[in-house]
Amino acid sequence: MKVLRTVKEIRENLNNLRKEDKVISFVPTMGYLHEGHLSLIKYAKKNSDVCVVSIFVNPTQFGPNEDFNRYPRDEKRDLSLLESESCDFVFIPSSEEMYGNDYQTFVKVKKYSEILEGEFRPTHFEGVTTVVLKLFNIIQPNFAVFGQKDAQQAFIIKKMVNDLNIPVRIDVLPIVREVDGLAMSSRNVYLNEEERRQALALYKSIILAENLYKKGERNPIKIIQKVKELLSEYPLLKIDYVEIVDMETFDKANNMIDQKKYYLLLAVRAGNTRLIDNTILRV
Repeated sequence: MKVLRTVKEIRENLNNLRKEDKVISFVPTMGYLHEGHLSLIKYAKKNSDVCVVSIFVNPTQFGPNEDFNRYPRDEKRDLSLLESESCDFVFIPSSEEMYGNDYQTFVKVKKYSEILEGEFRPTHFEGVTTVVLKLFNIIQPNFAVFGQKDAQQAFIIKKMVNDLNIPVRIDVLPIVREVDGLAMSSRNVYLNEEERRQALALYKSIILAENLYKKGERNPIKIIQKVKELLSEYPLLKIDYVEIVDMETFDKANNMIDQKKYYLLLAVRAGNTRLIDNTILRV
């Protein structure tokens, strides 16, 4: 496993392999790796000749009052985990390496960056799409792997790739959960014992919505209302949004039909920690 920290180094190493027609996979991360990340890396490794993982806590996707400075970091632990997964290359650039001086160029997927997460984190997706596009240009992978937990992010990245004719396939893998059902996230470490207990209401909400859908409920307003009622029983939780959207268009669902698939999307604050989760509603 090679650890590289400059654009020049990673490009030189990968260019040589690309000349040999090696299939290159890429998993972008912000580090503090957990089993969710490792599931993406296992998939990438299995389906490519060369697996590249990036670790970069991207400052441009954090708002002014968000947790950039306290976002969990543990490079030594991350590298040990990546070594155990037989990762080929780890790209760990500095902010200076990625953005240099007087950085001015950003990419934004307009409509979809302004809804749901975008309403609560107005600059977030612009930072995400910009850094992902930069990483795609640097790594030039055949495919990149993302997690379903960040469903809106994955949708936006797919849209960017399609709109800008970027020759990278985007694969999205299912959510990996803790034994108790909580979706794995680097931010889970922020939760105290009681916040963690109440945060399990997100998974309970997902089970409730899935059961309602399986029993024939097709009115999104009714499902959303039931989910909000359940979440409101937990005093430490504050709902940012509960929404049902068409998986293909990310438009809010006005009615639901069996021929389509839908995301139930949740964003909740447990104390000072913001958690997101989702599930796919389908026949």
